[in-house]
Amino acid sequence: MDQYIGPAGLLGDRMGIEFLEASPERVVATMPVEGNTQPFSLLHGGASCVLAESLGSVGAALHGQTVDRPVSLGIDISATHHKAVRSGVVTGTATPLHRGRTVATYEIVITDESGDRVCTARLTCLLRAA
Repeated sequence: MDQYIGPAGLLGDRMGIEFLEASPERVVATMPVEGNTQPFSLLHGGASCVLAESLGSVGAALHGQTVDRPVSLGIDISATHHKAVRSGVVTGTATPLHRGRTVATYEIVITDESGDRVCTARLTCLLRAA
């Protein structure tokens, strides 16, 4: 990783999120499907949103360090679920759509092991001083 971002946090740890890469320009992490499913044994849409918010928030916080506002607070998230996943690992990649002084917006694309898009999310974070 370009910078150390610390542990995924209690929820991220419980969900098995593992960060592979982190910079203001790109954040990548994986999450197992097992343990993160809804009653029909499919990846839970809320789990995809947790992964998306984790990725976007880290990207926004890393950008925030460059403008002396290192605290990122998610203020809006939207997600479109494209494909059901029953097993394996999903990978999320966050890239910036807007990086300002007080607000940052990231697009997060979640794919399955075949590279098929599972979910597309957009997260907007408020940037605050520590």
